[in-house]
Amino acid sequence: MSHGARVIRTGGRSGGPAAPPAAAAASSSAGSDGELVDGAYFRSCAGMLKVAQMISLLVGFISVNNYPWTDNSAYSYFQIVTMCDLVMILFFYIIHIFRIYRKLTCVSWPLAEFLHYLIGTILLLIASIVAASKSYNMSGLVVGATFGFLATILCVLSIWSSYKVSCITQSTSKYH
Repeated sequence: MSHGARVIRTGGRSGGPAAPPAAAAASSSAGSDGELVDGAYFRSCAGMLKVAQMISLLVGFISVNNYPWTDNSAYSYFQIVTMCDLVMILFFYIIHIFRIYRKLTCVSWPLAEFLHYLIGTILLLIASIVAASKSYNMSGLVVGATFGFLATILCVLSIWSSYKVSCITQSTSKYH
């Protein structure tokens, strides 16, 4: 009685029978979906744009925070807006990195991100204008306002890309 030849892997990590080639290929392609961190988002334009926004907001905040200025509500507003915007951008960055948007489908993530960028950019633009108008050639405050304007420009780029993804893509998919 012959039961056929069986291949047993002895040099591998698992010591069990070897998986068929088709099953091994399927598990390797499913492994990219099962990974905890989305490595491709790190290198994507949207991911790098979020990192650039966070860095510019952090530099603007540190520049204003470390400058010895008197108690001025304009700079307090600038600091609050930059930190809130930074936290929200970091929140959306983590949502994309860990693919949380796939598990929480009750939220329209592109729309939420678009609305965040729209409101945050308007507030950041106002804060940067107020900080620039109150700086009076004080170098730390000028640097903070400049990085605030840079972050505003980067956020406008994110608004455009979020709008393109959430509104234009959905409207064209209805008719095709």
